[in-house]
Amino acid sequence: MNLHEYQAKGMLRDYGITTPRGLAIDSAGQCAASAAELGGDAWVIKAQVHAGGRGKAGGVKLCRSVAELTAAAEALLGSRLVTYQNAPDGQPVQTMLIEETLPIARELYLSITVDRAAERIGLVASAAGGMEIEDVARTSPEKILRETVDPANGFMDYQGRNLAFGLDLQGDQVAAFGKLVKTCYRLFIEKDLSLLEINPLVVTTDGRVLPLDCKMAVEDNALYRQKTLAELADFSQIDPKEAEAHHHNVNYIALNGNIGCMVNGAGLAMATMDLIKLSGGMPANFLDVGGGATAQSVAEAFQIILADPNVKSVLINIFGGIVRCDLIAEGIIQAVRDVGVKVPVVVRLEGTNAEKGRALLAASGLAIIAANDLNDAARQAVEAAQ
Repeated sequence: MNLHEYQAKGMLRDYGITTPRGLAIDSAGQCAASAAELGGDAWVIKAQVHAGGRGKAGGVKLCRSVAELTAAAEALLGSRLVTYQNAPDGQPVQTMLIEETLPIARELYLSITVDRAAERIGLVASAAGGMEIEDVARTSPEKILRETVDPANGFMDYQGRNLAFGLDLQGDQVAAFGKLVKTCYRLFIEKDLSLLEINPLVVTTDGRVLPLDCKMAVEDNALYRQKTLAELADFSQIDPKEAEAHHHNVNYIALNGNIGCMVNGAGLAMATMDLIKLSGGMPANFLDVGGGATAQSVAEAFQIILADPNVKSVLINIFGGIVRCDLIAEGIIQAVRDVGVKVPVVVRLEGTNAEKGRALLAASGLAIIAANDLNDAARQAVEAAQ
C-alpha cells in the first residue's frame, strides 16, 4: 500500500525528522490561508498522486504569488495527472501539498528497501539525487552506494558514515545524515514498510540535510497490525476493480487483455495467464480467489471481472485441493445465473470431485464450456473471445 507524500512526511515528523514546512489542501480556496501560515514570498505546490515523475508531468510548480498558487491548485485539483509511471490513464488529483521553498545546495538520493536476493534490508544512496535512480544505475553505476543490514545486528552507525563519506558530506552533515538514516531504518522496521525512498534528500546552503520528497510503501501483508496506516489508504489511486477486489479480500490486478481469469492459487493463476498468451490471447486480469474459494467469492469475482468492458470471455481454472470441485461448480452455476454473465465461460476443474463438478456444469443448461485440461481451456477461451 502506497502513501501520499504528505502522509509519508507526517510519519517522518512523528519520528523526529525535520521536513520542509507544508500544508495539505483539497480546494484552491485554501491557498491564501496556507501561504500566509507558511510565510515567505514563494511556495512549491505538489499534486498528490501515487506515481513518480510528477515534476516532468506538470504536477509540481514553483509559485511566487498567491494568485499563481491558486491558479495552479485550480488547474490540478480534480484533474488526472499522467506521468511516465501511470500512463496512459493517470491518477486523480484530490489533494495538493503546499510547502515552503528551501535554498538548495545539493540533491542526494536515499532509499531503504527489501533486498530479496540477499534476504536482507538494503540501503541505497547516490549523489545523483532528483533523477530516476534506475537511469543512474544504468548509466553511472559507480554513483550507486549500497549497505546491507544484518538482521542480527540491525543498522550500525558505521554504515551511515560509509554512505555519508561516499556522498562527500562534510563536518556536521555526516552526523546529521547518519542520524537521519538510523531513524528511517527504525521507522522502516516498526511500520512494516517495503520501501522508504527520499528523492531528493537535499543539503541546504546553510548545511542542513532534509528530505525534500518522500515515498513510502507499506507491506500489504502487515496491514492487519498496522491499522492506523491501513486507514490512510487512498483507493482512488488504484483501478476501481482492484479497489473493489480489496474490499472482498480477492487478489486482483487489472491488465489490458480481453480474457477474464478466475483461478485459485497465485502460481496457478500465473501459469494460466502464460498459457493464454501461448494460445494467442491476452489476459484481462490476474485474479486469485484463494484456496478456500466459496460460491460467494466466485460470484464476487465474476462481478469484478465483468466490470471490465474489454472482457470477451472468462476462463475459470480451479484445482480442487482444499475445496471440492463440485462445490465450486455449484458456485459457478449460481454466479452465472445471479450475475447475468453474457460472455462465454470456459471452466477447467481438476482435483477433488472434479468429475462431479463437470457433471454439474454439463447438466446446468447454461452456456458453460467444460474443458478437458488447461491447454484445452486456454485454447477455447481464446477462440471464444475472438
